[in-house]
Amino acid sequence: MNRRIRGPLTLLVALPWLLVVPGCARTDPPPPPEVRGGQPDRGATLIARYGCGSCHTIPGIDRANGLVGPPLTHFGSRSYIAGNLVNNADNLQHWIADPQAVEPGTAMPDLGVSAIDARDIAAYLHTLE
Repeated sequence: MNRRIRGPLTLLVALPWLLVVPGCARTDPPPPPEVRGGQPDRGATLIARYGCGSCHTIPGIDRANGLVGPPLTHFGSRSYIAGNLVNNADNLQHWIADPQAVEPGTAMPDLGVSAIDARDIAAYLHTLE
């Protein structure tokens, strides 16, 4: 093929790909909003008290090395909770307090977590980035 034609033809073929590829670039979601009034230190204590570590691996919690549920490492950087809720303070507190209302039949048990305890647990989990 003639060199004069090949240069423009190559650009014409490559141009659509150059326009599409940047649109596929993964951008990190913004961090979850701070849990207002939440006490992460108290949340860590509550996570141990409610036994969350028997099912989940949770950084910073002694003996929290469960393999039943997903590991909660980097939880604050995640986009979703349970695969269908946007990871924000309100949704996480709802999930912790009443997982069956969010996803009926989920393996996550209803542990009777109060609203205040759920707030503090959520505050701790959102520190895990």
